[in-house]
Amino acid sequence: MTKPLMIFIATMIGGSAIAEGDHNQNAAIHQDGAILSEADAAKTASFDILGAHAHRKGNVVTFHMTTNGVAGADVPVATGAIGGANVLSYVWPTSLDPSAVGFEGGTGILALAATSHPDFDDTPLYDENSDGDPTNDGIIWHSHWVVLTPTETCGPGALAVRDIPQGETPQLPATWPGFPIFLDSPGFTPLFDGPEIAVNVGFRSDVDLGDVAYDGVTSALRVNASIHAPLLCVVDVFDIASGDLSLPGKLN
Repeated sequence: MTKPLMIFIATMIGGSAIAEGDHNQNAAIHQDGAILSEADAAKTASFDILGAHAHRKGNVVTFHMTTNGVAGADVPVATGAIGGANVLSYVWPTSLDPSAVGFEGGTGILALAATSHPDFDDTPLYDENSDGDPTNDGIIWHSHWVVLTPTETCGPGALAVRDIPQGETPQLPATWPGFPIFLDSPGFTPLFDGPEIAVNVGFRSDVDLGDVAYDGVTSALRVNASIHAPLLCVVDVFDIASGDLSLPGKLN
């Protein structure tokens, strides 16, 4: 497990990431609320975060990330199978309870993610490449809500998208794609413009967005080779906007 992933996990489960000594001392909150981070030439430019920002108009929130390269330019190499398939992602962890988007409440860390994965398609309601087949679009960047939880079977202290054990029927969003994990495919289209990625997200009018905290993360996940619990593990974190995943961004 890489050290950035250890920091990510330690923070999310209540540990101290700063104790690891990798807190980004240059991370700052810009006057417009963006979480800023300095460029790092050692990182893949399209996943090297320079800033993460979220702002709202009514019940619509725009989640935004600026990278040191061309956002979305790098996608996973196809493996030819779902088991062991790789997923690349831009992620905005939030302080929202999962119930805010239709999941069962109190079940983990709610995060918005824009993902690409050529070996499978988890947006059955949408035909992203407009070819008449809604089942072959996984490589095209698309959005998900996910609920993340510590999952030791992914590795010591590791995170996974929360599994749904056989026989359990938790509350799930109406656009749940049928995978046995806490994954929603809401159809919000990621928008790319050079170094920028933005996702416009609509919330129910009864969701309190006044004091939502957020951060920005770029990461890799992998489908379990046996396609069995846990189904989808976080295997690497490339960058964290705040440096320590303290969710310093505030949605006002």
